[in-house]
Amino acid sequence: MMDKYGQALINNASKMDALTDACGEITKLATAIVEENSKAATIAILKKISEAIDNKKYKIEVKRAAQVVNSSLIEFYGYSTIQGICKPTEEVDDDTRTLQDLLDELNDLVGLEKVKNKVQDLIVYQKVQMMRREKNLHSAKSTLHLAFTGNPGTGKTTVARIVGRIYKQIGLLSKGHFVEVSRTDLIAGYQGQTALKVKKVIEKAKGGVLFIDEAYSITENDHSDSYGRECLTELTKALEDYREDLVVIVAGYTEPMNKFFESNPGLKSRFNTFIEFDDYSPYELDKILISICKKNDYILDNEAKEKIHLYFEQQTASKDKNFANGRLVRNLYDDLVMNHARRVINARNPGSEELSTIKAEDFIF
Repeated sequence: MMDKYGQALINNASKMDALTDACGEITKLATAIVEENSKAATIAILKKISEAIDNKKYKIEVKRAAQVVNSSLIEFYGYSTIQGICKPTEEVDDDTRTLQDLLDELNDLVGLEKVKNKVQDLIVYQKVQMMRREKNLHSAKSTLHLAFTGNPGTGKTTVARIVGRIYKQIGLLSKGHFVEVSRTDLIAGYQGQTALKVKKVIEKAKGGVLFIDEAYSITENDHSDSYGRECLTELTKALEDYREDLVVIVAGYTEPMNKFFESNPGLKSRFNTFIEFDDYSPYELDKILISICKKNDYILDNEAKEKIHLYFEQQTASKDKNFANGRLVRNLYDDLVMNHARRVINARNPGSEELSTIKAEDFIF
């Protein structure tokens, strides 16, 4: 709802901008009000509204536009005040997992051996550096920011969430929470707004992990996308300014990520650790499917297991860059459960075994 009133204020300010040839100044003021709750910007925009209404040289369209902005400003501040009154004064962290719980959760993930080893190395290194600082020994000031590369469905988001909580447990982050964003969450629709939008995201993520999926989309139109460059400038600054209590993890397909960093050496220098997530093998896909079934009280009979394993072998042998990995398994599971339901609904008084056993005939491809 806040977005509704804030966006209305910005949109109406933009229309007033166009009618008064203000060169984006009124839009910038409105954005500062929405993003930063700026009192100075509020006073300035009220002056602009008053000038537009009182100035006889302006046509009726301009006066109407100024009145609309004035109404939007009142609506925005009215709602914002109510939200402030109703907003809880303190966020409660209800994640009770211990460091060992988190390490067990990481180790229980299927496959990803290289990733697990790399994360374990990161944890050991950071813990030793903290111990060295406590003894007044020199410790490296390396950043905690990470780059995850690989195809979709390989566990990048899952590992990023666990890393954030682990860093919280060993004292590297104050909160350990997880904020996931994409290009649309960082890039604004008007010149000058993107930097403010990025600052708001950074503020929300401080103390935890900011996860940017398909990070290369920020500058997908590198030669013409000034908004993307504005975002990257602000993001690069934040990587350095908040390195003590913020971990930024960027992720995406391997080749586009490599090109993304090659074209932005300043950004690449802020990332010390690059982790490649390999595709899953047919046997690992089997394990993932069996694990999902077990969590939901389903089992696969032996014939179903054989047919599904052959299917996974075919899929991995013919895979392209869009191979879905874990998502392939999830989609297959959904189909199996639906086919099982269609079959069992016709049975008379099915027992627990029949209601939980997925058979080869439920695998329809």
